[in-house]
Amino acid sequence: MTNDVSALAQALRARGWRLATAESCTGGLIAAACTALAGSSDWFDRGFVTYSNEAKVQMLGVDAALIARHGAVSEQVACAMAAGALRHSAADLAVAVTGIAGPGGAVPGKPVGTVWLATALKGREPESVLLHCPGDRCAVREATVREAIRRLIICTQGIADLPSLSS
Repeated sequence: MTNDVSALAQALRARGWRLATAESCTGGLIAAACTALAGSSDWFDRGFVTYSNEAKVQMLGVDAALIARHGAVSEQVACAMAAGALRHSAADLAVAVTGIAGPGGAVPGKPVGTVWLATALKGREPESVLLHCPGDRCAVREATVREAIRRLIICTQGIADLPSLSS
C-alpha cells in the first residue's frame, strides 16, 4: 500500500493537485493511509469522516432526500459525497466511499461487502464504481482503501473506466 500512496503523492505533486477524502464505511482509513506518508501536507487537503447520514448532509451538503430515496449505500450518495468534498475543500480531486463493512447492516440487494466508491475531479462529473468486497469487516475496509488509492492514481493519469480489482 505504501508504494501506491507514494505513486499517488508523486502524481498529485506533479500536477499541483490537492486531495480530499469523504469516508463512511472506512472511517478515515483512506485519509490515514495518505497522511502516513511524510510530506503529505504538500498534497493532502482534508478528510471528512461522514459515518452518519446527518454528517453526510451537514459536512458535505448531500441532499437528505437523496439518501432517503436511494439509501446511504448508493451510487447517487457516493457521487454526491465526492462532489461535496470538492465543494467544501481546497482540493482538486476527491474520493468518497459508502458501504456495508459488516458484520451487520446488510439489506436485500446490499449484502455485506457492498461499497460504492466515487472519484471527482474539479470541473468534471464524479465517476463511480460498485465494489463487492469479500471477507470480514477488516477485509472489506482494507480492500476499499486499496481500491480508492488505485482509482485516485487512475484519475491523475486520465485513465477512465478501468475494471475494479474487486469485481
